[in-house]
Amino acid sequence: MSQITLTALILFAVTYVLMMAFQKIRPYVAIGSAIIFIVLGVIASSDPAIFGEGFFALNNGSFSYGIGEALGKIDWNVIMMIAGTMGTVYLFIESKMPQLMSDILISKMPNIKWVVVALSLFAGIVSAFVDNVATVLMIAPVALAFCKKLNISPVPSIICIAVSSNLQGAATLVGDTTSILLAKAANLDFSDFFVDSGRPGMFWVVEAGALVSAFIIIFMFRKENGKIEFTSRTKVEDMFPTYLLVGTVLFLILASFIPYKSNAAEGQFYKPDITNGIICIGFFVIGIIRELFIKKNKEIVKEAFREIDYYTIALLAGLFIVIGGIENAGVIDFIGNAIAKLGSGSVFVVYTIIVWMSVMLSAFIDNIPYTATMLSIMPVIAANVGIDPKILYYGLLCGATLGGNLTPIGASANIAGIGILRKEGYEVRSSTFMKFGVPFTLAAVITGYLLIWIIWKP
Repeated sequence: MSQITLTALILFAVTYVLMMAFQKIRPYVAIGSAIIFIVLGVIASSDPAIFGEGFFALNNGSFSYGIGEALGKIDWNVIMMIAGTMGTVYLFIESKMPQLMSDILISKMPNIKWVVVALSLFAGIVSAFVDNVATVLMIAPVALAFCKKLNISPVPSIICIAVSSNLQGAATLVGDTTSILLAKAANLDFSDFFVDSGRPGMFWVVEAGALVSAFIIIFMFRKENGKIEFTSRTKVEDMFPTYLLVGTVLFLILASFIPYKSNAAEGQFYKPDITNGIICIGFFVIGIIRELFIKKNKEIVKEAFREIDYYTIALLAGLFIVIGGIENAGVIDFIGNAIAKLGSGSVFVVYTIIVWMSVMLSAFIDNIPYTATMLSIMPVIAANVGIDPKILYYGLLCGATLGGNLTPIGASANIAGIGILRKEGYEVRSSTFMKFGVPFTLAAVITGYLLIWIIWKP
């Protein structure tokens, strides 16, 4: 390993440790690390002799990473998709359509057990198209209301809603940030999550995991057979935000039939790399224009912009630059080769390591920076064992997304659910959360792990 590779690896490790230790300032850590990489790259390219001796020696290697190249590593399509989808989802939530959908669902259920199962599955379905945290914020109040009415603890219900929401975020392109990152790395479109190269896509793998985990919920609530009475439904007076969200999904589906430049035949029309981002931003802008100039509602416009997760956007922007820096320094190749050697060249062993390593790590660290980093390593590992990287991409998504359900701090949706309970006066212990989270996670991960291997094994 060259000295510059070692230096970049140490800097990257320090960055990760600091992000884990100081979660509230993670974007600043990532951006600060990105600036250091750019400074090192500019100095190295302007005067290679500076790194000729000592710890920073290049060992006959080279390291160049200018400002232009670094900014080019930021995937603006991902950034635009996240911002646009979050903005449209806020308008959708404000329309009260999710609450109405939940009310209709509850009115059809015979008892408490099936209400919890139905709300959990419903949260999963919604989170396939809406951010996981937003889904919890939408559906948890419904669970709280019926638990208060029946005078029962809302803790188990909210936990099941949170873990189910986190599970199905991996089902579609717009369900979770990790899915958006995967789509970029594996060159996938919306329809590829349903059918990819003639094989069942990630949507069906996730749904199979959701079905198996639903039986876990049924078993854990098997004694909750109390009847419920339902008397009223939420009124929705504005359908336009629902049309915006549906329009976003439909246009993403339509755009998926147009190839990117890398996949287009010679002379074939292809779409720009930022097409999906433009679609998501475009429908959000339509909603904002309507609120601002037709409904004259400036407050909801301000709130919509506040609800965009600038924290995650800044974190990803910094991470994109950092990952580009460690790639130029040879760290990606080093880690990829190490994991391939650990698997002794066996595709199944390598695949297994990636899935279960992702499950364990994502139980304690945020899966967004982890996934962003590992996605860049997958092609190197695949090249070492001589396979297409797709099975490794899907294994990573399965482990990293579902693994967060093992602990209360492993996923933002879990943290949001526990925060809601805390405001209601319920303190959730880790042991209480894991009583539901561990069996749910194992059922979903094992299902996904086996199905992905059966579908995509070389």
